[in-house]
Amino acid sequence: MQNPRKAARPARRSRSSGHGGAGREGAPAAAAGKCWLFGTHAVAAALANPRRVYERLLVTEAEHPALEEAARAGGKSLRVAPELVQRTRLDDLLGPDAVHQGVAMLAHILPSLSLEEALERPGPVLVLDQVTDPRNVGAILRSAAAFGAACIVVQDRNAPEETAVLAKAASGALETVPFVREVNLSRAIEMLQKAGCWTVGLDAGGTILNGAGFDGRRVALVLGAEGRGLRRLTRESCDEIAGLYMPGEMESLNVSVAAALGLYELVRRGMPAA
Repeated sequence: MQNPRKAARPARRSRSSGHGGAGREGAPAAAAGKCWLFGTHAVAAALANPRRVYERLLVTEAEHPALEEAARAGGKSLRVAPELVQRTRLDDLLGPDAVHQGVAMLAHILPSLSLEEALERPGPVLVLDQVTDPRNVGAILRSAAAFGAACIVVQDRNAPEETAVLAKAASGALETVPFVREVNLSRAIEMLQKAGCWTVGLDAGGTILNGAGFDGRRVALVLGAEGRGLRRLTRESCDEIAGLYMPGEMESLNVSVAAALGLYELVRRGMPAA
């Protein structure tokens, strides 16, 4: 996300398999359609999600905080009995870099919703154009949950799979924010426009993003990968291009930070009075 004050590009306007590989993602390989999840918040949210199917639940203590958190969130009964294991067992299973907090789950990948189904939820929409880092995508999911986004839309072949790293960064939001995968992102943007969304490419070269200017409109924010930004076809598919106000010397932001700031700008006009 570049600083719009430091760029001169003109604004444009027009109308699975292999989840959680051991070295790369810090979790062991799982069969196709499954993945390992770890960390208190990620596992607790999965336990409380009635759509989540899981096969194993490993904990280092009988009354683990993940189980208590899941019970408070509505997960009243466990569908699989927890296995009590030593912490070293999880270290060996998940790898030395996994911050597992004493809990891990072997789960099935969540069934995906169609874009039409996801748009039945209220709130703005996020569209990610080739954002591939699972930590960034997880952080964006967390912001989407915090600011009431309806869903996140990605291009299927240029987006990370559901992995432990993504789920850990999302801190439970993977279970609550639909992750919609589309084959063609430009076509998905067109579908959003036909559904009544005003699509805004968050990038340099346009106006300053002003949430108050979108009163009465449902907005879909479109974000590109760090460095490359929005691809040309994606950029030209958006209704308008807008950037974040950044008066400082830094010319760009991490894409997950840009997503959080963009969402805040969109929803702050509905903030209750102090």
